[in-house]
Amino acid sequence: MKRALAALWMIALAGPNEAAGGHLERVQATREMRVCIWPDYYGISYRNPKTQQLEGIDIDMARALARDLNVAVRFVDSSFAQLVSDVTQDHCDIAMFAIGITPQRSEKLRFTRPHLVSDIYAITTKSNRRIRTWDDIDKPGVVVAVAKGTLHEPIMRDKLRQATLLVTDTTQGREQEVESGRADVFMTDFPFSRRMLETTDWARLVAPASTYHLTPYAYAMQQGDNPWHARVEQFLADATRNGLLMDAIRRHKLDPIAAPASASKN
Repeated sequence: MKRALAALWMIALAGPNEAAGGHLERVQATREMRVCIWPDYYGISYRNPKTQQLEGIDIDMARALARDLNVAVRFVDSSFAQLVSDVTQDHCDIAMFAIGITPQRSEKLRFTRPHLVSDIYAITTKSNRRIRTWDDIDKPGVVVAVAKGTLHEPIMRDKLRQATLLVTDTTQGREQEVESGRADVFMTDFPFSRRMLETTDWARLVAPASTYHLTPYAYAMQQGDNPWHARVEQFLADATRNGLLMDAIRRHKLDPIAAPASASKN
């Protein structure tokens, strides 16, 4: 598993040699860095409904990167379904919302080093008697919901053998399907599972007994822009070495899924 993750990371880091955009020059010239985020991502890039303020590890890291560049940061609302188009169509300079590195995304985007690694988790209702353990999920008659555009869609399409896969247009849709009883579980990751457990009174976590499918999470940008990629990598290397990255991970209670390299100090 570790070798597979390492190979996926190397593929994601590689990109065309010819620079396509020159985002570093644009950021420096305009004194502004545009950052795509998904504002529903608890602990990552979450717009708190009570305060309307953004919070999460990647909000902190985006602001730290902007300070390092001595520019302002402007957050641009995005989503996993819009991710590729938002980045490739230059709606933002970088996407910073714990984006899972997958082969499909790596064909279109260039990734930084991963800072988090999450397995897949299931959310069901406290009243659901059919789903007690992970082994109850892939059974005839069970409906498994995933959100369109998330990494869980292709993974569960490949892994499920007996259960029925339901793809919803939005993340809220998968939650509604489970809460209403039309679906038995929806698949998510560690950060979003925390949101469900901490902000609802009906959700119940179903975790795999052993590793199911680990995915490294990183930041994404256009392919071909080597100076911009190198500058962000320099920031991440410095943030790892001086502890800024790990401090942010711990502050948002994400240390259980910290990538091994995130805690490295030279």
